[in-house]
Amino acid sequence: MKESTIEKQQKFLLLIAAIGLFPIALSYGLVPEMSLGYLYNISVTEVNHMHIFRAVMGLYFAMIIFWLIGVGKIHLRQTAVYSLVVFMFGLAAGRVVSLILDGVPNWLLIVFLVLEVLFGFLGVMLLKKSNT
Repeated sequence: MKESTIEKQQKFLLLIAAIGLFPIALSYGLVPEMSLGYLYNISVTEVNHMHIFRAVMGLYFAMIIFWLIGVGKIHLRQTAVYSLVVFMFGLAAGRVVSLILDGVPNWLLIVFLVLEVLFGFLGVMLLKKSNT
């Protein structure tokens, strides 16, 4: 059976999100004491700090793996897009709360916020198209 245009677009969105989040996940957890200091001027020296950031990396990798499964398995694709929307809007919501309560962070984190909102909206648009 031939894939529809919407299915191809969903596949592309999932793939781009997975590729884009891979280096971010690594920056959070592979060597957090180096990467987070370099990228965000965050000092990560305690075991608890490293543990938290590596757990975040694990969460990112879990989502990436599910999205890649959704790329390959058409029966899971729409569910994967739903998870992408929830993940992206969840991150964006947390960032907005931080903007309100804490102030403006590093410029790269603002870029992440914009991308998260963009990917969330693209996912919603594709889900709406697939349900019509």
